[in-house]
Amino acid sequence: MENFFIKYFKKIIYLYVLIGFGASYAGSYEDFFVAVKNDDAAAIVQLVNRGFDVNTLDPKGQHGLLLAIQEPSLKVAQALVDAPKIDMNHLNASGESPLMMAALKGQTELAEKMVKKGADVNKTGWTPLHYAASSGHIPIIKMLLENYAYIDAESPNGSTPLMMAGMYGSIEAVKLLLDEGADPLLKNQQGLTALEFARTGKREDSTEVLEKATRSKRATGTW
Repeated sequence: MENFFIKYFKKIIYLYVLIGFGASYAGSYEDFFVAVKNDDAAAIVQLVNRGFDVNTLDPKGQHGLLLAIQEPSLKVAQALVDAPKIDMNHLNASGESPLMMAALKGQTELAEKMVKKGADVNKTGWTPLHYAASSGHIPIIKMLLENYAYIDAESPNGSTPLMMAGMYGSIEAVKLLLDEGADPLLKNQQGLTALEFARTGKREDSTEVLEKATRSKRATGTW
């Protein structure tokens, strides 16, 4: 009988511990995403120190680091990148990584820190360089190339960073990619070159530079 009561008492204690843990985690879960929204880096650090899993996804399946970059909540993003167990290469439903989002938004310091901590510069499909080229962020393009980003990386439809720069980016981005060896003669799956991208986007300055690069490449094999 005594053993029965001891076992029963232990089960009750165990149940209370589980209930307390669940309630604590639920509170931490809510606190985490509120902190991301409010750019509250101190709250993030406290949660990390308490053992909260910073790779926890929100109800829509979104990762905290990606959310922080999109907000932008840059102090929280820095705190998350510093977290020991952060998944630097988590992809959202569109196949976008935190580094890609930082490249798109021109967050150079954050992007550099992510690369140093192992963010994938050459992920399959759309890459951080595509995104940096699309938005024309020169410091990030340079940083990615310095970290061995493949300059003629192909998206799922075969588009290259130079094509993205030609249509959406800046003339400076186009010139930089060409100077670094991007091939203006490559075509995507629709048979379009970077020059045709620039023409479609009505980017007169980029069109002029790409016309010159295309002629030079065809004539001599160099830009």
